[in-house]
Amino acid sequence: MRTDIVSSGVGELSYEIREIVKVAKKAESSGLEVVWENIGDPIAKGEKLPLWIKEIVSETTMDDSSYGYCPTRGLLETREFLTDLNNSRNGAQITPDEIVFFNGLGDAITNIYGLMRKECRVIGPTPAYSTHSSAEGLYSNCRPVMYELDKDDGWNPDIDDLRNKVKYNPSIASILLINPGNPTGAVYSKKILSEVVDIANEYDLFILADEIYSNLVYNGKKHNYLSEVLDDVPGISLKGISKDLPWPGSRCGWTEFYNTQSDELFKKYTENICKFKMIEVCSTTLPQKVIPKIMSDKRYNKYLEERKSYYETASKYAYNKMKNIDGLNVNRTDGAFYNTIVLEKEYLNENQSLKIQDSELKNYVESISKGIPEDKRFVYYLLASTGICGVPLTSFCSEHNGMRFTLLERDEEKRNWVFETIAEKVEEYFNSSN
Repeated sequence: MRTDIVSSGVGELSYEIREIVKVAKKAESSGLEVVWENIGDPIAKGEKLPLWIKEIVSETTMDDSSYGYCPTRGLLETREFLTDLNNSRNGAQITPDEIVFFNGLGDAITNIYGLMRKECRVIGPTPAYSTHSSAEGLYSNCRPVMYELDKDDGWNPDIDDLRNKVKYNPSIASILLINPGNPTGAVYSKKILSEVVDIANEYDLFILADEIYSNLVYNGKKHNYLSEVLDDVPGISLKGISKDLPWPGSRCGWTEFYNTQSDELFKKYTENICKFKMIEVCSTTLPQKVIPKIMSDKRYNKYLEERKSYYETASKYAYNKMKNIDGLNVNRTDGAFYNTIVLEKEYLNENQSLKIQDSELKNYVESISKGIPEDKRFVYYLLASTGICGVPLTSFCSEHNGMRFTLLERDEEKRNWVFETIAEKVEEYFNSSN
């Protein structure tokens, strides 16, 4: 073309969670049964929605209004319900006009990063969830700016690292928190969150908190909402129904804007997010209509407790199977439904491998495993030798070698086999050589 139409930021677009499917399909074509541990879809892993939730959705589809447009910000009655839910907690209060619905949080993230001045940066955690880091890199046309999560401290934010990077990078306008963490499964204490708020307050920043997993916390941990610790610092919380109903196919998420009156620039920024949403007219109507009906039902909390109990059992089983392996760093998952392991660098070398039965698949994996991150090499060998399809940790903007897998498998025997096999293959990989 006569002019370059490709944004210089597209080099930061990465989503290995789905990109690894290409390799998995190659393994599948060789006759290997693939166990899909790459993506957090509870439905795909065998979870069944309770009949009472399906009945609420079915009954709502009989209402003709569920097929029409809704207001740009979202249905008023749903925003009022969510406002009351937030305001029942001690902390930053909101009005229904400070809630905006989106077609999933991916849509919200695109708007939040895309409508910020390109000179402004959002500092996010590493390991990072790819949607955030890719959007930050795309719209700023350079590598994402990151602060460290400490694997030796339960994947808590390294507060000193965060403070120093904020202090010496005046382009930083916001701090991203993902709580509970993805890919780490960490749940942050009120003390940790308050320290982040103090930094934001000191340097006049707003806080962006991805709280999509806020209802999935277990092992005796408590989720502390951003609104509960924010004081008068501006903030945005991202929430949705894709994980805790679970209904990922609904594409229904929302933002909550806190303390919009405390800063005129922040207020204008959030107003522009809503204005841009008007171009799309509105978000999905049906899931919005059922949110108050489902979440106010007395069976809802019981359903959440049952799910959390399952993930707690899975998290403990995985942790106990892997915690004593030399060269493997593993933290117990306390929130969301992922487990992240770190392969210590001194235990890795380019000659390691796992046995692959199919010769064609073996040749394929060997050919694509040259010159790639060491954890990606392990993940490919694990996939080709066992069928387990995880995600390399370096794909989450991390310098740590490792892998993320899920706690979602509803066949308990199969789930335990996955954890046991990963543990077995890590040791085998560490001890192997060509």
